Amino acid sequence: MEPAGEHKDMILVVDDDRDIARFVEVNLRLHGFEVVLAGDGQEALDMIEQQRPDLAVVDLMMPRVDGLELTRRLRADPMTAALPVIMLTAKGMTVDKVHGLSAGADDYLVKPFDTAELVARVSSTLRRNKEFREVSPLTGLPGNTRIRREIADRIRVGSDYAVGYIDVDRFKSVNDRYGFSRGDGFISALARSLHRAVVSVALPPAFLGHVGGDDFVFVCTPEQVLPLTSRVSADFEKAADALYDPTDRERGYVELKDRRGNIRRAALVTLSIGVSVSDRDKRLTDPLEAMTIASEMKTVAKSQPGSYVAVDRRRGVADPGHRHVK
Repeated sequence: MEPAGEHKDMILVVDDDRDIARFVEVNLRLHGFEVVLAGDGQEALDMIEQQRPDLAVVDLMMPRVDGLELTRRLRADPMTAALPVIMLTAKGMTVDKVHGLSAGADDYLVKPFDTAELVARVSSTLRRNKEFREVSPLTGLPGNTRIRREIADRIRVGSDYAVGYIDVDRFKSVNDRYGFSRGDGFISALARSLHRAVVSVALPPAFLGHVGGDDFVFVCTPEQVLPLTSRVSADFEKAADALYDPTDRERGYVELKDRRGNIRRAALVTLSIGVSVSDRDKRLTDPLEAMTIASEMKTVAKSQPGSYVAVDRRRGVADPGHRHVK
């Protein structure tokens, strides 16, 4: 296994003009990428089976298999359908771009191009593709990379913002009692409740992310925190109740056996929500710090019974928080 931080993205450059291919190769290597070269689309297809590149820079006009046909073939194969493609064209004509779009290209570079544009297009296309792949298959929500970028965007424009960190209290008891498939149902229910809560607080749009498991993050304005958390707590508890077996739901707990065979009771699930706030009184200018504080406040919320929201505005004292009452 590669040590962390040593992975280099591999770029496949496909161009029958060796001078252009070498120009692209040299400049991408200077900026930390690995590069492999192919002279036409057929050679590229043979190479992709062995090399598994992270992105392809493909010339439009080539012998044998041209750029459009190569891109169509990549999109038709499930193994390469997600490979990002940047199309090179010497013309810059709209018709070429339309053809490239229909074939499935992700971006374009019009020859001649400079080094800065080349590196910027490659880097941005790789970033978008990684964010797309990072989306949770269970909830459809983006993960850590996109969450951090959302916070960074709000920091950059100087707006007040809040970061909320949510997880499900006693989620393990659900998996232990009913199995992981039913547990996934609780996670999906929380994602739907969060979506409804975001819609209910209207504009400006709040952001939702799925860190993993039963951990979620929202980013919103400070004024949206109370209505959003109140709505999601009430909505999720109602949805979760319906996922329990009737007997467990009616008595308000599940019975679990420990390793020694002893019976213990676990109350029905609730939410713990920790919130960090960045406003004119105290700015948080590091996305990681904002998430860390929210996570710390979630731990504070865990110490309280029921669904609970703990807010820290970094003024030296924590907001006393609020509890959701059914």
